[in-house]
Amino acid sequence: MQLRLNPTFYSALSEAGRPLAGMWVCSGSPLVAEICAGSGLDWVLIDAEHSPNGLESILAQLYAVSGYPVQAMVRPPVNDAVVIKQYLDLGVQNLMVPMVNSAFEAASAVAAIRYPPHGVRGVGSALARSSRWNRVPEYLGTASDTISLTVQIESEASASAVEEILGVDGVDGIFLGPSDLAASMGLLGQQENPLVRAVVEHCLEAAKAAGKPAGVNAFNQATARAYLDAGASFVLVGADVSVLARASESFASTFIPVSEATKRESY
Repeated sequence: MQLRLNPTFYSALSEAGRPLAGMWVCSGSPLVAEICAGSGLDWVLIDAEHSPNGLESILAQLYAVSGYPVQAMVRPPVNDAVVIKQYLDLGVQNLMVPMVNSAFEAASAVAAIRYPPHGVRGVGSALARSSRWNRVPEYLGTASDTISLTVQIESEASASAVEEILGVDGVDGIFLGPSDLAASMGLLGQQENPLVRAVVEHCLEAAKAAGKPAGVNAFNQATARAYLDAGASFVLVGADVSVLARASESFASTFIPVSEATKRESY
C-alpha cells in the first residue's frame, strides 16, 4: 500500500486565497486539541515551548486532529537539530521554530529539517511515523517537500535581521511574536504599544517584499484585523487555555457575590 502525506500549511494557505485564522493548543490534552480542530478554524498551533507537551502528548494530539480539515503546526521548545529530528520523525509536517534571531540560526533550522547532503537530519524513516514506516514512496528523497518551516521573529535582533532571515532558502514564512518582541524592547507586557506594532508592521512589509507569508499572534480582535489589513497572511487569535480561563472567570463573576469573590486568592 502506498501512502501520500497531507499538504503543508503553506500549500493550504496558497489554496485558500485568503488569510488563515487559528488558535493555540496549549493544554497538552488530545481531547481539547480535537475540540479546537473541529471549531471551523483553519489551523491549530500545538505548543511545546511554554506548554506541558512532550513527544507522547504531541503525537496523541496529531492523531486527535488528523480527522479534521485543519492544518496542525507544532512549536518545539528550542531550535535544536536533535529535538527537531524527533518532532519530524513523529510526523510533524509544519514546524514553527521559536527565537530565531539571525540568518545563521534560520539556516540551522533549515538544515535540521533536511537530510544530507543538504542538511543534518538523522535518517530513521524506517522507524518513524513521518514516512509511515517506509510506506510513503521515496520519502527520503522527497521529505523536504512534505515539511514547512516557519521561524519566529520575536526580538529586536531578529526584527533587525528580518530581511536576511527571509532570504534564507528553506524558510517558508515568518511568525511575529509581539509579546517577546515588546520584552526585548524594554516594554514588557506592552505588545499593543505603538512602537511594538510599528516593528511588527515593518516585518510584515519585509515579508511582502520578499514574497513570503508572515503571520502574527494577536488575541485582541481589533489588533488582529489591523495586522491582517497590514498584510499578515495568517493569525493566531486565541488559545484553548485562555478561553477556558476567561470563561470560567465569567461564570464565577456571574454567580458568586463580589464580596466573596474578592476574598479568594487567585492569580
